[in-house]
Amino acid sequence: MMRALWSAASGMISQQANVDTISNNLANVNTTGFKNDKAEFKSLLYQTIQTRTTTANGAQKPVGAQVGLGTRLASITTSFEQGPMLASESPTAFCISGKGFFAVRGGDGETYYTRNGDFKWSRGTTGWTLATSEGYPVLDTEGKAIVLPENVANNQVTFTSKTGELGYMGNDGKYVSLNQTIGVWQFNNPAGLDKVSGSRYAVTAASGGAMNEATTAGLIKSDVVNKYLEGSNVQVADEMVNLIVAQRAYEMNSKAIQASDDMLGQANSLRR
Repeated sequence: MMRALWSAASGMISQQANVDTISNNLANVNTTGFKNDKAEFKSLLYQTIQTRTTTANGAQKPVGAQVGLGTRLASITTSFEQGPMLASESPTAFCISGKGFFAVRGGDGETYYTRNGDFKWSRGTTGWTLATSEGYPVLDTEGKAIVLPENVANNQVTFTSKTGELGYMGNDGKYVSLNQTIGVWQFNNPAGLDKVSGSRYAVTAASGGAMNEATTAGLIKSDVVNKYLEGSNVQVADEMVNLIVAQRAYEMNSKAIQASDDMLGQANSLRR
């Protein structure tokens, strides 16, 4: 009965984490570039009650007896399936169609990766810089911040469809390239990325190094679509079903604890 208490308690703890994960998915259903998470579970060690052997009378016991000791949270994995492409009126809105990620430079000087292409022009000491909504500079294919020359206004800049190359229209009406292109990177195992925030990720040993689409051969290049944003890939109907299942599992574990408690109470009352 004590095993039953601990097994059911481990199930309640695991399902609480599951509900928290689903709730976070639902909370970010409208977050640009958000990727939904899924809780994965694994069984704890089994305790052997009876081994495969023979009895004292020589009878065969070919099947052993093992009792499980509950479950625990194994991992929370992120699904990087493509989200919907949503039209935007912003001239600096970008959506990646493919497996790539944008690169941004964080406040600590490290490089992070994101699918959120809701960029803005930020005025800095060196000129107009293409940055995220939080102010982190967006990097080009060479890993450098995208900064406009002093003689170019941000409302003059245009972006080439699919490649993300920057240019502007000169006073003579001719197109002038700025020789900078929004960088896009891929990973062998994007599920191994470390989620820093809702849409920013850091490289880990599990994800592998970032592969620059502009210089790495053999990659299927992504398209950078201007004036579109990638919506969250959270499916509300699926998450609501998963939430109901998690709540029912939590209730069943709770009832198992109550049943074990009743059995312990009856066993204690036998002494009286």
